[in-house]
Amino acid sequence: MRNTRAFKEAVAQTLAELARRGVTVRPGTVADVIEQNVGTVAARLGIQVRSAWRYFDAAGLADTIARQQQEFKDGSDARVVGQAPMPPVDNPELALIMASVPDSLAETGGDLYTVILNIAVNAWMAGHVHGEDGCDGCEGSRGPSGHDWEARMKAIAEGVPDITKWFDRDVWTAALHDSGFSVERR
Repeated sequence: MRNTRAFKEAVAQTLAELARRGVTVRPGTVADVIEQNVGTVAARLGIQVRSAWRYFDAAGLADTIARQQQEFKDGSDARVVGQAPMPPVDNPELALIMASVPDSLAETGGDLYTVILNIAVNAWMAGHVHGEDGCDGCEGSRGPSGHDWEARMKAIAEGVPDITKWFDRDVWTAALHDSGFSVERR
């Protein structure tokens, strides 16, 4: 289905409609939604996929996607979700995560999925630790062990004294290129 002219036109029309609404969505995501919707219409009506295209409405799909994005934004209040904050930009743990990217790319042979998964998990943990232990309003919430966030950050900074260099874009980019990999737009 994805190699047909109708499919490619449907993706282009939907992306154009989304742009008119000021909504940015990855083209692959739009393609996935269209493929699923057209396939579902064909299956439910018992018709061929090429006949299901007559029921496709790019503007209607764009309205639905835009509405869903807005509902997600409106319903994603951090206070309601219980989402841990990202650690501050000068956080030593965040610097370690950033420093690990070039090495991780080299170790995995450029497997970007594995690198991003590693970053996401570690950043989530750093935010979680910062959110629980670094929270001024959480006094007494950890029981007898107290808050160890300051001690944790101090230990990391002592172990890697030049940690702030990883917040310099040029230093990080040089390390990335030194790993043999780079990120370039297609």
